[in-house]
Amino acid sequence: MRKLLPLVGTPSVSHPGGRSAMTCRFRCGDACFHEVPNTSANEYVGDVIAGALSRRTALRAAAVVTVAAAAGGVTAGAAQPAAAAPHPSAPHGRAARGLRFSPVAPNTADQVTVPEGYRQNVVIRWGEPILRGAPAFDPERQTAAAQAGQFGYNNDFLALLPLPGERHRQLLVANHEYTDEVLMFRGYDPENPTRQQVEVAWAAHGLSAVVVEEDRRSGKLTAVPRHPLNRRVTATTRFRLTGPAAGSDLLKTSADPTGRTVLGTLNNCSGGTTPWGTTLHGEENFNQYFAHGSRATDKRYGIGTGTTERKWERFDRRFDLAQEPNEVHRFGYVVEFDPYDPASTPRKHTALGRFKHEAATVRLTEDGRPVVYSGDDERFDYFYKFVGAKRMRHGTSRAVREHNLSLLDEGTLYVARLTGDSPAADIDGSGALPADGEFDGSGQWIPLATATADGAVSHVEGMSAEEVFVFTRLAGDKVGATKMDRPEDIQPSPHTGKVYVVLTNNTNRGKAGLAPADEANPRNTNKHGHILELTEHRNRADATTFGWSLFLVAGDPADPATYFAGFPKDRVSPISCPDNVAFDPHGNLWISTDGNQLGSHDGLFGVATRGERRGELKQFLTVPTGAETCGPLVQDRRVLVAVQHPGEVDGASVEKPASTWPDGPGKIVRPAVVAVWRADGEDIGV
Repeated sequence: MRKLLPLVGTPSVSHPGGRSAMTCRFRCGDACFHEVPNTSANEYVGDVIAGALSRRTALRAAAVVTVAAAAGGVTAGAAQPAAAAPHPSAPHGRAARGLRFSPVAPNTADQVTVPEGYRQNVVIRWGEPILRGAPAFDPERQTAAAQAGQFGYNNDFLALLPLPGERHRQLLVANHEYTDEVLMFRGYDPENPTRQQVEVAWAAHGLSAVVVEEDRRSGKLTAVPRHPLNRRVTATTRFRLTGPAAGSDLLKTSADPTGRTVLGTLNNCSGGTTPWGTTLHGEENFNQYFAHGSRATDKRYGIGTGTTERKWERFDRRFDLAQEPNEVHRFGYVVEFDPYDPASTPRKHTALGRFKHEAATVRLTEDGRPVVYSGDDERFDYFYKFVGAKRMRHGTSRAVREHNLSLLDEGTLYVARLTGDSPAADIDGSGALPADGEFDGSGQWIPLATATADGAVSHVEGMSAEEVFVFTRLAGDKVGATKMDRPEDIQPSPHTGKVYVVLTNNTNRGKAGLAPADEANPRNTNKHGHILELTEHRNRADATTFGWSLFLVAGDPADPATYFAGFPKDRVSPISCPDNVAFDPHGNLWISTDGNQLGSHDGLFGVATRGERRGELKQFLTVPTGAETCGPLVQDRRVLVAVQHPGEVDGASVEKPASTWPDGPGKIVRPAVVAVWRADGEDIGV
């Protein structure tokens, strides 16, 4: 097992994507140090986009300067670079509506830094009691029973839902992706965790629903404890498996011979909200919780052959695949949660496939059927969409809600294949324009399987429908899906219908035995990531073909390989490793980052997606030492972010903290949700 490095206060630079060794251990089970699970010979998306990137570089090769943007939001001890002079070709006038704030300069301050004229507060922290009877947080006396009534650890996806009849209140739903035991428990021994520590960690995973209330005078948002809608879902909560694989022999265990009930949800990363008032949550790096994998299917999902980091298999046999080989097949799905019904049983929808779901975002077809987009957050893996067969119904009756809760059980699951429009011979590595002068490409949604009320049909030769839905990665391999650089969040714009696919990074590109780097691609290893913009045929959500183009290629704007939708690069903030995204009311895309490779802390950025200022990107905030920016949510007058894993730096522990956020020296570091608003009470960025 990899030992923690004796380094506190500075993130390790030896780990892919800018992550510390601690992050790699506890979030994804050292996925970047395992053999790449996808060993198929499918086309690699880096080769597909290399021509488009090099051609754009040729057009935008004017002199650029590194820009930290105008110094907004002064932070202690952080250098404040001056703003660059306007580029001659920059659009005149003010910034895009919704982005009219002084951008925060890149920094390494141990705090949440926001623009000048903005205020912030911590909405809720790990361990704060939300259920009736839950005790106050005591880091020295943690128990599973207490944690099960308190806000969970490492908040990630956030949703805010309306509460009719309760003025100035909304219902906040949060994912709790994983636990950092070394930052949770004093004296934690990673080789010998105690049962109590393990049970606290089980209770700290999952989901939280908590009502929050706005102070109209100050803009603060605070949690309302003991509200009847407040709820915790943990690693031991009962879930219902639904859809075409429910009841399959592949999902049956000694504890559940029906294959229809599973305990808990693990590693919930990003998610989405549905038009019918529920929330979706993607089970991502579930592989790290299971020991003693031995099958080829285990290997394809990154499941190791030895023991796990947390040693849960010592305390519950279901985490030991030598004893319960099918338990792992019951994780890796999209979870649907009804926050308005505290007595409801959450569902895992097998029709959306099993892989490392980063997100699950919904739009409706013209006739009211749901379409769900989801990325598989792994190097060289794929992104998918599900097109439902049944129409959403409107109303709030029990019958309507039950119908809508079944919408994701019938339909067709697709995987994406991308093709470049230029002949391969035209892409010679010189950066010269190809003969067709185009920068885009086309794509197909390849059907994998269709689920109906009467059964399911596979569209993949050699695989049954049940196998497609349980071993979805292998189905993608067989049909020749396009390999991607860690597909993260996928968001359809509510304003234009265009779909934005976030690729965080892939530092393995071009390594021996893996997909080779195209010489025309200015980056041998993709350490900064990029964002694709997809346009479904005729802008129909249920289309089977689409066009694609490069919207943003992240990194230092001074790097010729970067691209910001054509906007002058000396007028944008530097960005690295895009992850979660959301749209604001004006149609701007807001991007949170994970693993910044430019020497600054992670942050939140807004970028215009249309108009003459398309590509204008500005940094709105940064997060504390070791933290990742998650969420985010952007409302008219408020921005919310989930500050995940603050202090997650190599060598850090309860005894040797790398961060003192959010409560200052002498207090344990705690993940938390933060709200930001304008001091004058006006709308964000206008």
